[in-house]
Parts: sequence; C-alpha cells; structure tokens
Amino acid sequence: MQGSRVEQRAMALLERAVAHVEAKGEAGTVAFSHGPEFIDQDLYAYALKTDGSFLASGGDSAALVGQNVLKEVDLNGKPFFREIIEQARTFGAGRVEYRWFNPADARGEPKVAVFRAVGEIIVAAGYYPPRATPMQAQGLLRDAAKAMASNPSAALEHFQRLDGAFIRDDLYVFVVRLSDGSFLAHGATPALVGTNSYELVGPDGSHVVRRMAEMAKDSAEGESDYAWRNPATGAVEKKHTYFKIVGDTLVAVGYYRR
Repeated sequence: MQGSRVEQRAMALLERAVAHVEAKGEAGTVAFSHGPEFIDQDLYAYALKTDGSFLASGGDSAALVGQNVLKEVDLNGKPFFREIIEQARTFGAGRVEYRWFNPADARGEPKVAVFRAVGEIIVAAGYYPPRATPMQAQGLLRDAAKAMASNPSAALEHFQRLDGAFIRDDLYVFVVRLSDGSFLAHGATPALVGTNSYELVGPDGSHVVRRMAEMAKDSAEGESDYAWRNPATGAVEKKHTYFKIVGDTLVAVGYYRR
C-alpha cells in the first residue's frame, strides 16, 4: 500500500535533511534546530550519532541535545533510540515504531521514526500515523456500498486505486464474495484478490472474514473486532470493522483503535 500523506511528507523531509548532512557534515545538523527548511508543520528533522549523542532537533526532542540517548525509553519503556542506532549500523537505514506523547491531542500515541545513516550520523524524521475515526470509517463504508450497488465492476476497480477516493490514510475498503469467500477487492493488499478470505487467519489466530460472513447470515450489516496489521504503522493493532451486504458480497471498512 502506498504510504500515507504524512509518511510521504516525512520521507521528503528526511531526503532533504540527509542531502544537507551529506553536503555539510556534522556541522550541518545545527540547521535542524534553527532552519525552517527542516520543519514541515508538525514534522521536523533530528540527528544523533551512532554512539548515542543527540546532536540537533527542530521539535520537542531539542531538550535532548547534548545528551546521550542510549538509555532513553518511550512511554512503554522501549529503548527506541538504541533500536534506531542498531538498525542504522546494520542496514544503513530503517524505521522504528515507538509510543510517544503527541502534543496535538495530549495523549500517548504510536509514532514512527524513519532514518538514514550518513557516516556516524543518523538523520531522522518522525510522524504520528493517521488515525481514522469510527465516523470516517462508517462514511467510507456508506460510499463504498453505494458504489457497489450502482456499478460493481467500476467500484471494485476504484477501491484499489491508490490515488482514488476509497483509500484514505489507514482507511480502505475490502470486498468478499459470500458464496465462496473470494476477495474481489482489497485496498491495502491487492495481492489478496482472488484468494479465499475464509481461510485467512489473523495474528490472534481467528478467521476474521469467515466470522463476519457468519454474522452476516443474521443481519445485512454488522461490526467486528479483531487484531490486524496496520499498513500505516506496520504494527499489529486492534481493529474495529463495519460491514454491509450488497448482493452476494460483503463490503467492509475498518479503523484502528487508538
């Protein structure tokens, strides 16, 4: 699945920051703390060394400048800076998820750091993955159900278009044929199309779609809770999915709980 808009912004910011450090060296990291070109609204670049020394930041983590962050942990006690350093040393680049305080809504939320090594310097940018609301998921499902009722073939194609109206950050549509369980569309993982959804097992061992289909026998619509991998974060998270029956298909949209 194509990265969310905020992830694309973070990657673009990282590219600019890396190019700057490649040209200016360690001294160039000072610009991260003062240069507006390395701040994009709520996103900012920061830098640390592979020995744990924190060099610069355009955001809240500026308080860490001058400190060694090897023992710094997130809200769950995870030593995420150490993980960033280990990945950078091993692979030269990577991404790490951790839980951090989001000043936008005063709560702890998953955050993703994307980074790249430039010699002994690690250049990074972080972002909070988008979080859809129940209302947004229900609205997308209504639109998807109407599209399926109006023109099924066109709708199935649109559900998988990365630049279309049916993929919105961590929200997407999937459609299953009830008679045999075949995936007809999947906005996050198009490779699933044609496979049997009834055989699909979630991270918690449950047959997620089969259970929805069984629930649909008693009602033309419903909702279900389960664990699933969030394409926006790469992590297994709790998901709540709404579904409707349209003809011989189950049309569904879910959101990841905070």
